[in-house]
Amino acid sequence: RIQEAEEMYEWALEGNKKALGPHHTSTLSTVNNLGSLYKDQGKFEEAEEMYKRALYSFQTALGPNHPKSSIVMRSMESLQRIKG
Repeated sequence: RIQEAEEMYEWALEGNKKALGPHHTSTLSTVNNLGSLYKDQGKFEEAEEMYKRALYSFQTALGPNHPKSSIVMRSMESLQRIKG
């Protein structure tokens, strides 16, 4: 089931990129969600890459204090706690 979820997120990410662009908030939310899935699978490097990508784009587009930026920051903090 996790593999199916990963495939669906990747499919959604590609569709969002094509339809909405790589910096659209829906695309970036999918990037963050994929990062969370990677984190749950123990794929910490992949998760961190997704979180950094989402955070940079959200902060650039919406500002560092926007709720979407804050969501990604919390995701990154959670990952760092797990990694130690």
